[in-house]
Amino acid sequence: MRNDKLLAGIGSVALLVAFLAAWQWMPGLMKMPAFILPNLSQTVAAGYRMWTSGGLLMNTGVTALEIVAGFVLGSLLGVFIGVILGLSRTAESVLSPYILALQISPKVAFAPLFVIWLGFTVYPRILVAVLIVFFPVLINVLTAVKNTDPDMINLVRTLNGSRLTVFRLVEFPAALPALFSGLRIGSTLAVVGVTVGELVGGNRGLGVLLVQGEGQGDTAAVFVTIVMLTLIGILAYGAVVFLEGRVLHYMPRASQGQA
Repeated sequence: MRNDKLLAGIGSVALLVAFLAAWQWMPGLMKMPAFILPNLSQTVAAGYRMWTSGGLLMNTGVTALEIVAGFVLGSLLGVFIGVILGLSRTAESVLSPYILALQISPKVAFAPLFVIWLGFTVYPRILVAVLIVFFPVLINVLTAVKNTDPDMINLVRTLNGSRLTVFRLVEFPAALPALFSGLRIGSTLAVVGVTVGELVGGNRGLGVLLVQGEGQGDTAAVFVTIVMLTLIGILAYGAVVFLEGRVLHYMPRASQGQA
């Protein structure tokens, strides 16, 4: 098992080195101009310039805070509504058509509407992220609560457990793996939501740098911004995975018992 992990790590590093080498040398070998595809060194130079004088650090911080806010609020809302719908068939029957309609509608299309309502502030970008994060968390929690083992529920009830006790001891713990699956998806989608919001109506953030780079024909700056957004998404996803490992450490691993 350790050898497999070591080989996987070596393979990942080798693939990254090969990718960076191709990024550095292939544009020149293909006679590709920098405004189409800048090489790695040109992109790094643009990143240094943006970091020192282009406000890259400040705009990255703004976007990161918006992503965290949108992710947390969307997740809490998804958990709350998912639990309510999972525990009440009546609530699910009444609200499901409206939730489905909102889910089908393209969430990013709400960004201009939010800008009209709330102006060029952080709130429209956060709201777009909330909408996008909300649905995967909602669906996962709703499905998990509805599919809780009825034998476990009946066992707690036979021991005179209250409705709250059943939820606390059986339904909520059973929903945690599905919840974290939804949080993994939501952590990456929050980056998309905030970026779209900034592209539509932002005055600060990495989305604004994307627009500026596009308007100036600065492809290297666009690549730098994309890399920063990717790093934020990786950190958000990694934070969810870390938290999942801390919370679900009691769950049996699929690899246990294997040679």
